[in-house]
Order: sequence, then C-alpha cells, then structure tokens
Amino acid sequence: MEIQELMDVDFWEMILRTTFTFIVLLILARIMGKKQISQLTFFHYVTGITIGSIAGNIAGESEIPFMNGIVAMIWWAALTLLMSMFSMKSRKARILLDDQPTIIIREGKILEGSLKKTRLTLNDMNMMLREQSIFSITDVYHAILETNGVLSVMKVANQENATKQDVNVGVQTPKYMPSEIIADGKLIKQNLPELKLTEEWVLNELKKQGVGKVEHVLYAELQMNGALHVDLKSEQSLN
Repeated sequence: MEIQELMDVDFWEMILRTTFTFIVLLILARIMGKKQISQLTFFHYVTGITIGSIAGNIAGESEIPFMNGIVAMIWWAALTLLMSMFSMKSRKARILLDDQPTIIIREGKILEGSLKKTRLTLNDMNMMLREQSIFSITDVYHAILETNGVLSVMKVANQENATKQDVNVGVQTPKYMPSEIIADGKLIKQNLPELKLTEEWVLNELKKQGVGKVEHVLYAELQMNGALHVDLKSEQSLN
C-alpha cells in the first residue's frame, strides 16, 4: 500500500514538474525571440540545447530540486539575452560569439586557406553546392560559409535563373555529369572508369593548361561538355 502511494506521489509530482517546466520554457522561448529559436549561429545552437537539457532534467529527475532547476534555466536564458545585447552594441563581442562569414570561393577560385580555416573538405563543399542544385564549380562566382554553417552562393552571370525555354535555346543532353577528377593533389581514380576516361587523358588535359603535375592541382572537375576545369593550389603550397 505504501509503495502504491509513493508511486502515485511520484507520478503527480512528475506531471506538475513537467507542466510548470513546459510553461516556463514556452515563456523563455517567446522572450528570447525568433533568433534563438532558429539557432542562427553556433552560440544560439549551444544555448538552445543547454536550456532544453536543463528543462528535461527538471521534468524527469525528481532528485533535482524544482526551484533550483527553474532558476538555473531562467538564469541561463538571461545570460543568453545579455550576451546577445552585447553583440548588438559591440562588433568585437559579435565576432567573439558568432564568428564571421568566411569566403570559400572568390571569383570562381577556391580559397584553400579558407577551407583549412573552416575545416571544410572539398567533398563537404561539393555536397553543400549540390544541396543548392549546383553541380559544377564553374557555375560559382562567390561562395560564403555563413556563421550558421550554410553556404551562400552567388552564381556567375550566365548561370542566373533563366530557363532555356525563356530564351528559346535548344535543350541538349549533357555529355557528362560534373565529377571530381582531382582533389587535394590526388587523382580520383575510381571515378575514371565510370566516365570512360584514363589517367593519360587527365595528364594530357593538365598539360594543355600548363600544369605539369597532379600534385599542383587543388581541385579538377570534369564539365558536362567534357572539358576539364582546373583549380591550382596556392603558390605557398607548391613551394
């Protein structure tokens, strides 16, 4: 009988703790605003997870004093708002909390240093471009990695969103799908058979563009028309 009464007490205690925690969390979410909810930056992402974790512990752990947990959650939200206010008034604080956008591609050139700084691989970059329906690096004029991890892309002028039907141009089937041929100075050999290409063909194409070694290439991509786009490593990398 005593065990049953204890279980009933624990049940209703959890119901009350969860209800009050839900209400407080909802109020804090409204106060903190849309920027926090959308987790625009890494800082907001971390604070959002932490507040959610505190709320979960309050609701599910009867050993944690309820008021202590509520105070901790409110204070964490207050600190987040305080730091957001500082970032609005101080550029240095804004950079400290949110970092700055990083240019990954400038005027069609991949910035090797920016990739290293952001710990972004060529595969990661290509995946992010494909998510925006960009399958060829030659379509990109500028690409900027935003503070929330999203890649913003400015296409080259002749790749802006006008369909071939709009300009009455005949539609032709691409000869190839844009594919990686060289990445970080290494030939992607497994891609060659599928494209019906050989290493000799790649070396000849590099020579036509004045490139003597595969190691000098940061990134090379086969275009839809069969041409090879080559992006060389920085001069520092070649020394």
